[in-house]
Amino acid sequence: MADLEGRSCPLAYRYHPASLCQNESQVSEDVLFVIGGLYGNPYALDEIEQMALAEERQGHRVKLVFNGDFNWFNASDTLFRQINNRVLDHTVILGNVDFELATPSVGAGCGCAYPDYVDQGVVERSNRIMERLQALACEHPDIQKRLSGLPRYRCLMFGGLKILVLHGDPESLAGWGLAHESFSAGNELSLDKWLRASGADVITSTHTCLPALWSGMVDERFRVVANNGSAGMGNLLSDPRGLITRLGFTSPLAEPVAGIEHFGLNVSLMPVSYDLDAWLSQFDRLWPAGSPAAVSYRNRLVSGTSLSQDHVVFPSSS
Repeated sequence: MADLEGRSCPLAYRYHPASLCQNESQVSEDVLFVIGGLYGNPYALDEIEQMALAEERQGHRVKLVFNGDFNWFNASDTLFRQINNRVLDHTVILGNVDFELATPSVGAGCGCAYPDYVDQGVVERSNRIMERLQALACEHPDIQKRLSGLPRYRCLMFGGLKILVLHGDPESLAGWGLAHESFSAGNELSLDKWLRASGADVITSTHTCLPALWSGMVDERFRVVANNGSAGMGNLLSDPRGLITRLGFTSPLAEPVAGIEHFGLNVSLMPVSYDLDAWLSQFDRLWPAGSPAAVSYRNRLVSGTSLSQDHVVFPSSS
């Protein structure tokens, strides 16, 4: 069982693509910010709120939608409560981290369902991070209760379009089918199947930590898939900024890392330029050198990833 912890996928994570857009919620706002992988970073959340205020000053009403893993590095009582109380004021779905904090699954470890190409050291460190967070969450049963009542996905009607908000992919809360690596490997048969079954016009995802933006025609309808990577840590080469997905029928106020515009709808991956020095100071106190989070993530916080901005967009081959 130990070898499967962090790689296995609990049955409670699974769902069928055809069920995902059966109950839509109408959105009255003008802009959606879909925020995945905040990872307990309060300074990224500060910046996202400022980005929303800038939109509102232009007359755009903004809805903040968190699609999971807003917990991870917030391993203190104060920061744990602060992050959860701020996020849970908005529209939220569970990520695997949040699910395992509310209702731990036997043998799931971090619940990440890491594929084979992820190094075993990364998996084991994530399991140790989760163990620390779970012990902390048990000291906050009111937060656990609020988390346990969250859905695993949402479908939002936005300007007449079905926006499917997921954490992983259309078959599992922790699925990797919408990962950057999956797009690189050519996952269009799965994409076509999932888009056709769900009826979604746009799917927004996160979980897999690298950004990807895809568009194409399925059943003569233009469809988009946007994976923002992480809102709370760097995503690109030598770039420590987080990313969120912005959807709107107006152009974004700042330059996106990548974007698609079709018949007035703009789907953009927007950079989150938070106070990195302030976050590193707090991160280093919570996760000093040699700790599992420091080993796995500190370099990424400072330097981003090896992914070039030129490799974020995946046009359809059909």
